[in-house]
Amino acid sequence: TPLTTTRVASGLTQPLYMTGAPGDPAGRLFVVQRGGLIRIVEPNGTIRPTPFLNVTALVSTSWLEYGLLGLVFDPNYAANGYFYVNYTPPNGTIADTQIVRYRRSAADANVADVLTATTILRFNFGTRREHRAGWMGFGPDGYMYVSTGDGGESDPDNAAQNLTLLRGKILRLDVNGPDGLPDTGDEDGFPADANK
Repeated sequence: TPLTTTRVASGLTQPLYMTGAPGDPAGRLFVVQRGGLIRIVEPNGTIRPTPFLNVTALVSTSWLEYGLLGLVFDPNYAANGYFYVNYTPPNGTIADTQIVRYRRSAADANVADVLTATTILRFNFGTRREHRAGWMGFGPDGYMYVSTGDGGESDPDNAAQNLTLLRGKILRLDVNGPDGLPDTGDEDGFPADANK
């Protein structure tokens, strides 16, 4: 059977990833754009004029693999409105990786409430500019899994083998804490470290 393609939408800028949200109509897509926007594409192919999330002021795109790189919706998004993004924030010439939780607006489900931003994890790549990753997903165990790049061609720091570094790994994060619910105050396993 020959493969065919069907254009879903046009007018996007550097789209890197798309996904649907739990509880949303089939065919409604959230598209991650590298520059810091998440756009909603309706099932008929139209792009909503207002971005779902705009973090362009918080994202560094100063290097090839920097930007807004990932998005995952909480499995209970339809009820709680939580979602997570992965991006490289401005940090001089070397960007960290930051994972932040947001909640959709209570007044309008088509936009995020930027005031709900909560940093889940932030770590640096030292002097290494390359090999960022951004995929995130929830497993059936309720944990969030995050891919992280190693930081450079041929993994120059052997980061993937170094268990003291978060680079070059698939991380398993308990974003809900012991009670299994987000935003109840028990999620922070590292109260002395604002980056975790």
